[in-house]
Amino acid sequence: MAKILAHCPVCEGRLGITEIACNQCNTRISGTFDTCRFCQLAPDHLTFIEVFLRCEGNISRVEKELGISYPTVRNRLTLALAALNFLGSGDERLPIVPTTPVPPTPPVNEHDRRHILEALARGEIGAEDAALALRDLK
Repeated sequence: MAKILAHCPVCEGRLGITEIACNQCNTRISGTFDTCRFCQLAPDHLTFIEVFLRCEGNISRVEKELGISYPTVRNRLTLALAALNFLGSGDERLPIVPTTPVPPTPPVNEHDRRHILEALARGEIGAEDAALALRDLK
């Protein structure tokens, strides 16, 4: 099955789901539905998260599988968390399982943008990773 598009191929705006259907009885429900956080990730972030989970969060295993250094693994993890809006102010972790429904992603989070640019300036992440993270903030 093809992956659902999260962004418009023309203007890069967020796409919404307007109909869902049951494959068994063909019941159709129309409305406005949002995609999940993970559906909205760039392919590079999603691939990293899949490797991270497959390695059970063991950073040294992720290093070996991807052939990258510990700081690069940490930086990619931080960028993926930022893309998922799991970073709070001061790098505190927000709960992964929210207790209330998750509101739609805000247009641009200036705090996350600043965090990414500062990490780039400090040399903690490369230009390519920063560009991917900034693109995902849309």
